[in-house]
Amino acid sequence: MSGAAPAAVVTSGSYAPYRDDWLALHTEPALEPDLPIVDAHHHLWDAPRPKYMYEDMRRDIAASGHNVVATVHVDCRSMYRQDGPAELRSVGEVEFVNGVAAMAASGAYGTTRACAGIVGFGALHLGARARPVLEALVQAGGARFKGVRQISAWDDDPRLAPPNAERPPGLLADRTFREGFALLAPLGLRFDAWLYQTQIPELTDLARAFPETPIVLDHAGTPVGIGRYAGRRRELFGPWKNAIVELASCPNVSIKLGGLGMIVGGFGFNERERPPTSVELAEAWKPYVETCIEAFGASRCMFESNFPPDRATCSYGVLWNAFKRMAAGASTEEKAALFAGTAQRFYGLFAR
Repeated sequence: MSGAAPAAVVTSGSYAPYRDDWLALHTEPALEPDLPIVDAHHHLWDAPRPKYMYEDMRRDIAASGHNVVATVHVDCRSMYRQDGPAELRSVGEVEFVNGVAAMAASGAYGTTRACAGIVGFGALHLGARARPVLEALVQAGGARFKGVRQISAWDDDPRLAPPNAERPPGLLADRTFREGFALLAPLGLRFDAWLYQTQIPELTDLARAFPETPIVLDHAGTPVGIGRYAGRRRELFGPWKNAIVELASCPNVSIKLGGLGMIVGGFGFNERERPPTSVELAEAWKPYVETCIEAFGASRCMFESNFPPDRATCSYGVLWNAFKRMAAGASTEEKAALFAGTAQRFYGLFAR
C-alpha cells in the first residue's frame, strides 16, 4: 500500500478508510505516560468493515506508550447471533465482548483490562417487551454489562446516515421507546446516546423525563460539518454550545469527549497527505472540549478514543496526546477524573 493520503470517500457520516502506512507517517512519544486512562468508548469488529479486533487494539495501546488501564466496549452490531429470535441476536455481541474481557482479565495479554465495561444494544423500541432482552444481556455480560445504546442519530441528508441507519426521526420521544427506556433504571443500567448536534434537545427532554436514569452523551454531541452542514462551523458552533449547556443542567447526564475524528465532523484531517499532529488536533477540537468541560465539570466528562472510527484521522497515541494537551490547564484532580475517574464511576467498573 502506498503512503499517500487516503481517498476522501465518505461512505457514511461516521466511517472512512484507515490505513496503517498513512498513520505511521507521524508518531509522537506519549505525554504524561504514567497518567491512568480508562478509554470510555471503543469498538471491536470484523468484516465487512476493516477489521479491528482485540489484537489490533492491543497493538495500538502498546505502541501508544499511554497508560491505558481499562476500556469500555460500546455496541457496534458485531458478532450478532445468526439465528434465534431477532430481538435476542444482539446478545451475541455481549457474549463475544465478555470473552475478550475474560482474556484481558487473565493478565496473559498485558495489564490493560480491555472491555471491563460492556454497553450493548437492548431493543428499547420494543417497549415493555424489551425486558427479557435486557435480562438476557445482563446474564451474558455478568458484572461487566453496564447498559445499552440505541443510536438515534438521524438527518434528512443521506450523507449523514450512520451505518445500519434503520431508525426513525424523533426516536427518543417515541412513546414505545420510552416504555423500554423506563426499564433501565430498575435494572441498574445506563444509557449511551449517540445523536447529532441538532438533536441534543431531544436528549435533554428524555433526561428530564427520566431523572433517575444515568445517561451519557457520546462524541461531544457529534458536531456536524459535512453534507448540508459543510463550511458552516462558525455558524453552527453557537447552537451546539447552547444545546450542550442546556443538557448539562440535567444532573443525570454525563458526556464523552471524543468522536471528533469521525468524518461527520468535517475537519478533513483524513484527506491530508500526512496525518495531523496532536497540536493540530488540539487546536481544532479544543473549543468543543473546553465548552463541554465548562458546562458539565470534570466529574461528568470522560475522554474516549472512539476507535476504530477515529483511526481514520490519527493514531491512538497522537489522539491521547491531543486530549492531554487540551487538558493541560486542569488540576491533578480534574485530570484524574477526565482520563479515568469519571468513566470508572459512571460505569461502575470493577464493581462486583
